[in-house]
Amino acid sequence: MLLTDELLLYYKRCRRRAFLDIYGDLSSQDPEQDFLLKLRQDSRAHQQEVLTRANHQSPNYPRRDWEAGAKATLELMQQGTERISQGVLLMQTAEGVTLLSRPDLLVKQPGQSNFGDWMYVPTNIKLGRRPKAEYQIVTAFSAQLLAAVQGVLPSTAWLILRRQDSYAVTLERWVPLMQEVLAECIETLLLHQEPEVFISRQKCSLCRWYSSCYAIAQSQQHLSLLPGVTPTRYRDLQALGVTTVESLATATISTLEPAIRSEVASALVQQAQSTVQNRPILRPRGFADEKTPSPFTAPNALSTASVELYFDIEAEPELQLDYLLGILIIDRATHTQTFHPLLAEHPGNEASIWEQFLDLVSLYPNAPIFHFSDYEAETVKRLAKLYNTPPWQLKPLLSRFVDVHQQVMNTVTLPVESYSLKHLARWLGFEWRDPGITGSQCVCLYDQWLKTGDRSLLDVILRYNEDDCRATYHLKSWLVDFLQDIPHAL
Repeated sequence: MLLTDELLLYYKRCRRRAFLDIYGDLSSQDPEQDFLLKLRQDSRAHQQEVLTRANHQSPNYPRRDWEAGAKATLELMQQGTERISQGVLLMQTAEGVTLLSRPDLLVKQPGQSNFGDWMYVPTNIKLGRRPKAEYQIVTAFSAQLLAAVQGVLPSTAWLILRRQDSYAVTLERWVPLMQEVLAECIETLLLHQEPEVFISRQKCSLCRWYSSCYAIAQSQQHLSLLPGVTPTRYRDLQALGVTTVESLATATISTLEPAIRSEVASALVQQAQSTVQNRPILRPRGFADEKTPSPFTAPNALSTASVELYFDIEAEPELQLDYLLGILIIDRATHTQTFHPLLAEHPGNEASIWEQFLDLVSLYPNAPIFHFSDYEAETVKRLAKLYNTPPWQLKPLLSRFVDVHQQVMNTVTLPVESYSLKHLARWLGFEWRDPGITGSQCVCLYDQWLKTGDRSLLDVILRYNEDDCRATYHLKSWLVDFLQDIPHAL
């Protein structure tokens, strides 16, 4: 069996994914998403940009002939080549598993090794902004295989991250952690122990095994489908004998409290009750999501105004560009709903649409500006700073912002698998006109527009952004009605 650094990285992220990559039925995989392909392209471009700045040499060998690649890499190291790109490092374990690492760079440094008075240090180039644990474990994996070849383990390896930031990986710390993960991975794969399904939407959404795993989770009514059930909390619940949504819905807080804090336990039990009963449940006063303040702190935040603005943004993170500022104006006096897409057709137009945004919202100085999550408010702060908007203009603008997501999290528990806008609005019956389009896909569509000039791509983005605004309006309206009906229901 061949165990690569990529497989080890996937195992660190999700044990089940690594197992399925070896033993799974490939016909069960989802088609590759455009956004995943874009990430790969961006990652390769980032690697190439870094490598072009370094004088490097790559080993020459037939494609996927790893033994030939390892031999060619060894010859370059013996020659004292300053920088070796995409070298091949191989090692056999006692269990007969072949370990393969292909660090992006092997950099020559002074030191004693099998080669003489020089040694090599591995460097990996990653697109991420942070030195994630899986990046450091994979880099430690490269270092261990390198040590088997050169006879010495360097004290430090390196990561080059997005924006060319360099990060030192302390191998004294990370090699033991890597060895633990590696041993678990080998045991899982050799014993054919298929890991349990656990749905973590942020990690799972781009995985090609997502649909098959999700179908299993749904059939099992798996606890991971409940918002708030993290892997750690799942293990705690299992240890307490709480293994189903129904058993969690009937659990007492005192039963869960030894392992889970009372406020978290209360939230999990209420979430399970909402799911089992398939109905919204009012959160009790003083009972809120961990990251949000106490509910009802702003009783007038959701009051209905004669004019309301609904605001949503589309961005291209790689370009650090917010290219679409969409505003839906609900005017109850004139009984009109008007959508304004402030679009930067090219990256250089961002300043222009920012000024258009300021002009538009200034026409309705008393209108609340509803949005979903804190991205819109944070982006307005960023654009104001970037384009020198004076504080006297920014401060009253931000005071009008109302985060509908926060209002939901502070006031009601719903029978949904996620408190994302799509899950919430779809539970209420709202549908997007282009059901398969996501925010991530809009990033790809905008990139394609810049390359092709095909305006139909912009049309899809505009529809998606408008539907996001209308979904926020739909959700806010439902929440207002729900809270107004409570006194009659009590």
